[in-house]
Amino acid sequence: MTAHGTQTTHTAPAGLAEEVARVVSAVPGVAFLKPGLAARLRSPWSCPAPGRPSTAGVRLTPFPGPGPEGEGGGWQVDVQVVALRRARTVEVARAARAAVQGHLAEVLPGRPPARVTVTVTGLV
Repeated sequence: MTAHGTQTTHTAPAGLAEEVARVVSAVPGVAFLKPGLAARLRSPWSCPAPGRPSTAGVRLTPFPGPGPEGEGGGWQVDVQVVALRRARTVEVARAARAAVQGHLAEVLPGRPPARVTVTVTGLV
């Protein structure tokens, strides 16, 4: 089964995309994750609960590993952020990439290193 948006497969550990979103949001120079179309069309009353980050800018895809259905394999993580104009974009992207890789290595020990791609889609 394929779910569109945050995770492309149901094999992702529960809350992993939210954890990645929190880690990226804490990186200096990141203004916010790129909002998805649904977030732009949603009314203010139907927003996620306070304290829960939007995961529209995070996509997790497992890449094959030794176990069945990619179990035991690593993750391809695509992150889209909007950076602060005063920060150097390349440093923000590198710091976000390192933060995500470090976090995934910590919470998913024994798996191959995550392949992380960070794209800065705008400046504010």
